[in-house]
Amino acid sequence: MRPPLRASRVARSLSRKRLCAGSAAAAMERYETGKLSAAPVSDFRPNEGSLTSTLRTLLFFTALMITLPVGLYFASKAYIFEGSLGMSDRDSYFYAAIIAVVTVHVVLALFVYVAWNEGSRQWREGKQD
Repeated sequence: MRPPLRASRVARSLSRKRLCAGSAAAAMERYETGKLSAAPVSDFRPNEGSLTSTLRTLLFFTALMITLPVGLYFASKAYIFEGSLGMSDRDSYFYAAIIAVVTVHVVLALFVYVAWNEGSRQWREGKQD
């Protein structure tokens, strides 16, 4: 007669557990004796000098973007358009706003230029290594 189906399942399950336990024990034995060949973990941190330089450039242009257009708006409105040229209040607002918008575009263009050159310089330095 055939053994009950349940007993054969239990036997297979036990043999699998022994096989898994044996594999784990063998792996631990290899690990303890140093037979496992582990690849060295390389350092993936970016160059801290370039990160500092990039952050400094970003903060500089952020401060420039906030202060320069606002300062030029009020200075040109008060001293150039109303003071020197004698324009009305309404006209001086308009022309001072144009100067502020042009200043924003100049600062953005300078930022793109500096960032592009900094990135290509870092790429060239990395390429030479």
